[in-house]
Amino acid sequence: MRVLITGGAGQVARELRRSAPVGMDVLAPDRGELNIADAAAVRDVMARRKPEVVINAAAYTAVDAAERETEIAEKINCDGARLLAEAARAADARFVHISTDYIFGAGAVFHRVNEPPAPLNAYGMTKWRGEQAVREANPDAVIVRTSWVYSMFGTNFVKTILSLAKSRDSLTIVSDQVGAPTWAFGLAGAIWRIVERGMKATTLHWSDSGVASWYDFAVAIQEIAVEIGLLARTIPIDPILTADYPTPAQRPPFSALDLSETWPILGRAPHWRANLRAMLEEMEKKGQA
Repeated sequence: MRVLITGGAGQVARELRRSAPVGMDVLAPDRGELNIADAAAVRDVMARRKPEVVINAAAYTAVDAAERETEIAEKINCDGARLLAEAARAADARFVHISTDYIFGAGAVFHRVNEPPAPLNAYGMTKWRGEQAVREANPDAVIVRTSWVYSMFGTNFVKTILSLAKSRDSLTIVSDQVGAPTWAFGLAGAIWRIVERGMKATTLHWSDSGVASWYDFAVAIQEIAVEIGLLARTIPIDPILTADYPTPAQRPPFSALDLSETWPILGRAPHWRANLRAMLEEMEKKGQA
């Protein structure tokens, strides 16, 4: 099966590439090779590659920077997503689009698939508009919302905490924003199951099981990293409130996704701590610290 994965240099695309099932012929161009907001480039790669499945893992994900670069975020997260969805439909290729928990705003309950979105920041708004554009352009598309993604690749919260724990004597981390950390490798596996089962025309939520604050997440990262030898020492990590750490973009206080409709279809993901340990152990084995 010929599969085109956009955003080839990103965390999710790289995990999709290395976990591709047997029989998947994968092409994963990075942004330098394929700008998804360039209609001519999209048409060209679709004509040359003739994919049977297109997975859109490309996105503008810099949440704070999106507040000042909203037009750029819109071009990638909305216009680019629409162009890909249109091209996939025209080529009779199935289309899978990755979205985010940040399309939701206030509330202290798990966000259901059919809950009306209410983004609190420009990033979330552009991703929500991207979802709308995808549905309009390609009604058969599958949209997968996920949250707090990390991996051994690229820049992410886990790798930032590991780096800071080595260079600083203490850390303060926000404790009143709660969500679900998600290992990109597990997300990739869920997406491949969607592809292999030929799913169409649905929206699903996928994250690791359980919830955590950023503070809880940071404490767990250090605790496991020290235990397996990825970090040599423990430093104090103290909780602070969002109000004590202002950022350009407002974050939702509780962004965890309801997974009750996903588990019967794709299976239950491991708890986030189990997946975090698995990823950190892989980093340690490969000498990535």
